[in-house]
Amino acid sequence: MTHNLLVLGGTTEATALCRRLAEDGIAGTISFAGRVERPVRQPLPQRVGGFGGVAGLVTYLKEAGVTHVVDATHPFAAQMSAHAVAACQEAGVPLIALTRAPWAAQEGDQWQHVPDIAGAVAALDRPASRVMLAVGRMHLAEFAPNPQHVYLLRLVDPPKEDLPFPDCHVVVDRGPFSEDGDLALMREHGIELVVSKNAGGTGAAAKISAARKLGLPVIMIDRPAIPPRAEAHGVDEVLRWLDHGATDRGV
Repeated sequence: MTHNLLVLGGTTEATALCRRLAEDGIAGTISFAGRVERPVRQPLPQRVGGFGGVAGLVTYLKEAGVTHVVDATHPFAAQMSAHAVAACQEAGVPLIALTRAPWAAQEGDQWQHVPDIAGAVAALDRPASRVMLAVGRMHLAEFAPNPQHVYLLRLVDPPKEDLPFPDCHVVVDRGPFSEDGDLALMREHGIELVVSKNAGGTGAAAKISAARKLGLPVIMIDRPAIPPRAEAHGVDEVLRWLDHGATDRGV
């Protein structure tokens, strides 16, 4: 069977998959939502921007002759993942998610679990502290109700708009990060509390292990619910899925 994959990207896993697909001569396109100004260069053709909901994605799958979809978006890109499940079911295109296993608390971790961004905002309704806010650019405005804190923000792109915090420091950097680097960063800024999404994987785990070493509490935002689908936690698993016919129709 001739493959023509659509990879929904934006993660280090997506980049690793595209590299393998190119090496193995498997055709495909990687799609980005367009939220990052400088996406990592890919060895496959790229498209940027949304599809126009489920109906738009169904149309794209059919018109582009897509044979398989790999959802390698961020674990918190719940809407895109839900759209992919629905569109692949409707179009009869096999789907698998290349996703990271979530982080699990270890001995020494001080996690306060919250269900979503709103829960994290509520958890920050506390006396002033020095907070590493690691939630991504798209959610910063939602934390405006807590201006009492000193915030450390690490962003992929420099902010174009005014930030909603009277006292904050921005570090522009792109992962993967190291534990030593994050230890140094937290010490430099006197961080007392970390707010993080449970992204899983290794690329963003350094801040969690650094917080553990420093004895810092972490407000951990749990993952959103996503409809049932086939899942893989590595590139080799995705390739085995392709080799075995990928008969699952979006589930």
